[in-house]
Amino acid sequence: MPDKLQSKNVASNPRGIPHAPFVDKVEDYVSSRAEVDGTMKSFQEMISCDESQSYGLKYQFMEANTQRRSQGLKEKIPDIQKTLDTVQFLRTQKPDSNPIEATFELNDTLYAKALVPPTEEVYLWLGANVMLSYPIAEAETLLESKLASAQGNLANCEEDLDFLREQITTLEVATARVYNWDVTQKRKEKAELGDDGDGGKKILPNG
Repeated sequence: MPDKLQSKNVASNPRGIPHAPFVDKVEDYVSSRAEVDGTMKSFQEMISCDESQSYGLKYQFMEANTQRRSQGLKEKIPDIQKTLDTVQFLRTQKPDSNPIEATFELNDTLYAKALVPPTEEVYLWLGANVMLSYPIAEAETLLESKLASAQGNLANCEEDLDFLREQITTLEVATARVYNWDVTQKRKEKAELGDDGDGGKKILPNG
């Protein structure tokens, strides 16, 4: 059964997330009632966020990861923008300008004041406790690049989240269609058995 799903699941979005199988005709995925449980299980595993399950896609798991990444970018972008604004402001200062009084955040509840003279160099945190000095022009270029990259990544995350939700809905509909097909087939089988049984009763002798 997974082979049938994978063979119909070749298309993907720009980040390589595969499209979920769209069940238009149940018979394309299920040839008998014996395959129903396996098919529905495969659909549920594709939706699931449970890493312990072996089958591959797990759209809810990807959705949760993408949501976390999106949230991280939403927190990161204002910090980059604030740093860029500061660098751009420092670039406008002339060599004979008066020092600027600035307030630095040392932690959530502790701040310190300092006088910042005109400068042609700034220090930027690059993460992992790494700080490097840059000429102001290079720092501005670097921050503009990082800001554009973060904004682009956030837009991709939002697009992927919409795409993942669509795939989850598609699989939920597919599961419902296979289940309803199974119910219909079961009723047909019961009706056929019932007709045969009634016919048999009619020819039995009384007493």
